[in-house]
Amino acid sequence: MSIELDANTLRQLQLIQLEILEEADRICRKCGIRYNIIAGTLLGAVRHGGYIPWDDDADIALLREDYEKFRRACRTELDKSRFYFQDHRNTPGYRWGYGKLRRKHTLFLREYQEHMPYEQGVFIDVFPLDGVPDSYLIRTLKNLECFCIRKVLWSKVGKNAEKNYLKRQIYKFLDYIPERIVFKYYHHMVTVANRKRTKMVRILTFPTPNRFYGYYRTWYEHSQDIFFEKKIFQGIHDYDSYLSFKFGNYMVLPPVKERKTHPVSAIKLL
Repeated sequence: MSIELDANTLRQLQLIQLEILEEADRICRKCGIRYNIIAGTLLGAVRHGGYIPWDDDADIALLREDYEKFRRACRTELDKSRFYFQDHRNTPGYRWGYGKLRRKHTLFLREYQEHMPYEQGVFIDVFPLDGVPDSYLIRTLKNLECFCIRKVLWSKVGKNAEKNYLKRQIYKFLDYIPERIVFKYYHHMVTVANRKRTKMVRILTFPTPNRFYGYYRTWYEHSQDIFFEKKIFQGIHDYDSYLSFKFGNYMVLPPVKERKTHPVSAIKLL
């Protein structure tokens, strides 16, 4: 059963995520790694000067080369007394094709993920960006491939979370596919995606809900310092083009009924 986050709890959660963002920024600046705050985090910085008031997560994205540098840097540079980095290569049972940087001594359980066999503290998402084909037709087919691999990875959660009986049975079937085979295929996708420089990139295992099935690479190659919660992070320089592309008229607040947080079943903050 999900729990309702009151305003005070939500703000505490945001401040812990802010602490994690600062650690990611510290590592990246020390090691010369380019990253960008993206999506609702960047929107919050531009429209609100910080968190969107009802937002309960934070996201950064790195082009694949920088993502791999960040993974390696976390082994030696991360303050392991306070934080830990997870992805499928260092965390058994982790089902996502991107990383999470988490705060120790916290708990943030998303609904229907209580059975996942790894530690689940408060986190920010760390997304790798991989190339997608320049041809729109082939990119559309690539989107279908990304959809399929994402659903296989999601099956461990979907077999419990999906409300539709038929879809739930499909997820149960997909969950029989061994993780090692799924991730072997995923790594092949990553290799193919980065053989040459493409005009557009995307997170291969995360939805890309636009008709282009990708985002322009140059957005992530040109960053600037941007204030978020009175602290400085790296953000997309041409944020207006990016936010317009992703959200449309992004300065207009959504209807109240659309201002939602993720379903959470348990939370423990510092």
